[in-house]
Amino acid sequence: MKKLALSGAEAVAEAMKQCNPDVVAEYPITPQTPIVENFSKFVADGLVDTELISVESEHSAVSAVIGASAAGARAMTATSSQGLILMFESLVVAPSLKLPIVINVVNRALSGPINIHCDHSDSMALKDSGWIQLYSATPQEVYENTLLAVKIAEDVELPILVCQDGFIVSHSIEKVEILEDDKVSKFVGEYNPKNYLLNVDKPFTAGPLCLQDSYFEVKKEQEDSMKKVKQSLLKHGKELSKLTGREYDVIEKYNLDNADIAIIVLSSTASTVKAVLDRLGNEKFGLLKVNLFRPFPYEEIKEALKNVKHVAVLDRSMSFGANAPLYSEVLSSLFGTNKKVQSYVFGLGGRDIFEKDIENVFNSKEFGDFKYIGVKE
Repeated sequence: MKKLALSGAEAVAEAMKQCNPDVVAEYPITPQTPIVENFSKFVADGLVDTELISVESEHSAVSAVIGASAAGARAMTATSSQGLILMFESLVVAPSLKLPIVINVVNRALSGPINIHCDHSDSMALKDSGWIQLYSATPQEVYENTLLAVKIAEDVELPILVCQDGFIVSHSIEKVEILEDDKVSKFVGEYNPKNYLLNVDKPFTAGPLCLQDSYFEVKKEQEDSMKKVKQSLLKHGKELSKLTGREYDVIEKYNLDNADIAIIVLSSTASTVKAVLDRLGNEKFGLLKVNLFRPFPYEEIKEALKNVKHVAVLDRSMSFGANAPLYSEVLSSLFGTNKKVQSYVFGLGGRDIFEKDIENVFNSKEFGDFKYIGVKE
């Protein structure tokens, strides 16, 4: 294992290099661009066997990897924000075709107005599209989640988004422990699809017209595959743990054993919460970080919070006219438990959240309608 100073974007490119996908489609968009930029250098230097396709738009990028995956190739791409939304027309096709595509998403606010900084409105817009969603808090996590994503996607035959916070993770350099190439190659293994278009010995049709007599069953099959994701993550997480010494689960608990008040959050903000908990040293305050957002870990969250009295859910996105996405799912997890649950919306368009803000959340005794953190009055 070697230690490198890498940004989150560079860590993704390193993981992609080690996975050596058959096809990668590339199109630049801030702040995702360094992923495909660095990976294209690996291609140019002959370090991978990948067919790199430079396309004219993100819609074309996802269309290319859908075609490649249907043909039997291990396929990947990366995008952000409006790029992800432009992909939407074709993105929803991939789960129904059971295609294990991996897309790294560098989370960025949606337009309008135009903003290039982080929030989770892009990936949350796809929460009901049928894609698995993993969220990463650090460059180390996004490196390892990319490796896991390949295994999970190919195991359950569904596509997967690996998300990291734009600029906060994608452009921040940290020490990242990189596994040896041969170990990663052995871990991800060769891709052996059950059905693929180039298999002339076993012809099949991808994407046919599907009417009243069969459409419903296709959707049920997607959901049946989703139900296998958590177990797949745990299985392959144990395998990866033997190489890294780290644990992989659908959630992460931090200082939660004796906590009365817990904050629930996705991605890099969990690191800020951890810093506050370490500084305060108060065993009554804890953190629950959600690693897997789709499928959502309802039972795991309910069990993790069984002794917690008050819960604060921090969302970096909004569902206009409805509960914020993470808060909504946590409410469902805790239905019937009579816990006090407070919703907070923060960080839209990349606005910073500070340690004092986290401390104020822990010390708040108010519960009611959702609150904003850091909004200007």
